[in-house]
Amino acid sequence: MYEIFAKLLEERGVTAYKVSKATGIAGSTFSDWKSGRSTPKQDKLQKIADYFGVSIDYLLGRSDYPKSL
Repeated sequence: MYEIFAKLLEERGVTAYKVSKATGIAGSTFSDWKSGRSTPKQDKLQKIADYFGVSIDYLLGRSDYPKSL
């Protein structure tokens, strides 16, 4: 999941800090996901998906399409 999140950050030209501020998800949470110390919960996945305008399935790598079909 973090790889797709990082790709979206780069494509959209935003930082994890900006996403953190906009979604209310602590920056340390992103670090934990990146290192594998934790996995995202459904509510946080939804906030990130909404922020980027993509589906949760896309974030999780279960779909190649950013939007739900």
